[in-house]
Amino acid sequence: MNESRLPAPASQSPGSSVPHYPRYAIIVAGGSGTRMGADRPKQFLELAGEPVLLHTLRRFAAPALGLRELVLVLPAEQRSTWQALCAQYGITIPHTIVTGGATRWASVRAGLQQLAGAAPGVVAVHDGVRPLTPPSVIEATYEAARNHGAAVAAVVPKDSVRNLSQQGSYALNRSRLRLVQTPQCFDLELLRRAYQLPELATFTDDASVVEDLHPIFLVEGDYRNLKITTPEDLVVAEAFLRMDKLVNE
Repeated sequence: MNESRLPAPASQSPGSSVPHYPRYAIIVAGGSGTRMGADRPKQFLELAGEPVLLHTLRRFAAPALGLRELVLVLPAEQRSTWQALCAQYGITIPHTIVTGGATRWASVRAGLQQLAGAAPGVVAVHDGVRPLTPPSVIEATYEAARNHGAAVAAVVPKDSVRNLSQQGSYALNRSRLRLVQTPQCFDLELLRRAYQLPELATFTDDASVVEDLHPIFLVEGDYRNLKITTPEDLVVAEAFLRMDKLVNE
């Protein structure tokens, strides 16, 4: 595993933006890039001249979040590639590299094992290929998990939605549906207990692992919080980054 860690933040004082409880993050990056049609895993593709994964790590390493530890979970065969990219791009963001498992569930469990001795707090689990998550969404999800135990960023579908049936299909009320994003944040001990249970085929994300133990609170996500999966996603992400740069200049 990697050596460096984020410094522990000081306790929160009146008027301070530093969180008064420990925060951790597990970034899961195990994609192969098959749907991208690329010659490398999608988390290593360039976005605005830098690896997608670097953009993601940068969002969580922001000092305002006050993370105690940032854990990056990678397949064993991708660790050397990432370390080479860190050297190539001068990446100095403190993070701990952990080898993932055969499934996303196994990879998150490996990330949790890295936090075995961590103080009680809130842990975020985030897709390594969601590089544009607004800081406000990350902050809101941490805070909601602190208050409710389990919180997930999600958005209302923009398109009409239909469900398949033996007779054909029927319309669903999209106002009652949500598209789930990450981060998904949890009380650290709650997530540990959930991941001590056996893996099931019905697990699609961390919320589905936890929901039998605890209700899931939904936080308003953001449509810019793209998951880079296909070539079109990279094009849209580049456009969002250019727009942000113009706004901030």
